[in-house]
Amino acid sequence: MEKSNFIDLIKIFCRSGHGGAGSRHFLRNKLTAFGGPDGGDGGRGGHIILRGNKNLWTLLHLRYYKNVFAENGENGSKNNCTGHDGKDVIIEVPLGTIATVEEDGQKVEILEDGEEKILLKGGRGGQGNSHFATPTNQAPQHSQPGEAGEESFVSLELKVLADVGLVGFPNAGKSTLLSVITAAKPKIADYAFTTLTPQLGMVPYRDNKSFCVADLPGIIEGAAEGKGLGYRFLRHIERNPVLLFVIPADSKDHGEEFKILQNELKEYNPELLDKKFLIAISKSDMLDEELKEAIEKELPANIPHIFISSLTNRGLVELKDMLWDELNDSA
Repeated sequence: MEKSNFIDLIKIFCRSGHGGAGSRHFLRNKLTAFGGPDGGDGGRGGHIILRGNKNLWTLLHLRYYKNVFAENGENGSKNNCTGHDGKDVIIEVPLGTIATVEEDGQKVEILEDGEEKILLKGGRGGQGNSHFATPTNQAPQHSQPGEAGEESFVSLELKVLADVGLVGFPNAGKSTLLSVITAAKPKIADYAFTTLTPQLGMVPYRDNKSFCVADLPGIIEGAAEGKGLGYRFLRHIERNPVLLFVIPADSKDHGEEFKILQNELKEYNPELLDKKFLIAISKSDMLDEELKEAIEKELPANIPHIFISSLTNRGLVELKDMLWDELNDSA
């Protein structure tokens, strides 16, 4: 079996840096025998930071990062010198990544390119003894240790950011449609589950506009019980404002097929039913008007539908218009 380069779930152990200790020091030189306290502060420990990178589309680059440690802060020193802060560790992730800190349940979400959020904070550096001098205690012997950094296992989960999600049974024609309306090159063959990982493509539209379409692995009845590929990739639909149900013209019952797909989405997450739905009847190049009318009677009346053919490009311009209008309505 071909090994997939698409990784959308990963767990790593992270630890931010400890803060440096404050210095307990007194000024001593050839001109000053008994100077006052001049111990400097310790430096801050390094943070663990997530940064969005629009050029990444998978968590594959983190596959072998089992442990991520930030640098400790440097101790303070004499002459009120503050120690250097520990070097931050920046973990670059694709847009749409959610990080969950298992220690406290904190969630961090990255949605924009260059966006940075602190995942684990470095420990604060301790204060030197110069902070503790008072009129009654001019030679304090006390300085603070640095605070410990944070550590936890962190789960990274990618939910693909796309405007339109293609939903359908295996061999419904989703991959072919994606290959025709975008520059994506998904695997296409005459057997089930040719799409094993989500595929993304940009659809060029009028006036240099564009929108993103995601082809998701086919759903089958019983996915809720783990049949087929189960729900492994349905998390990516959660971010798609518009869902396009692709149903082939040669389906035995187009309305029933739509109901099955809709029910599987409901079983996974009832909130998915609040999204905009469209239906595309694929492989319809051989249909006459009488067959179209028969199919239309099977479809739900409240959901827009269109007949398309990726082979002859029939209806694809109109499909783009429908998708664009729905995206603007849902914005």
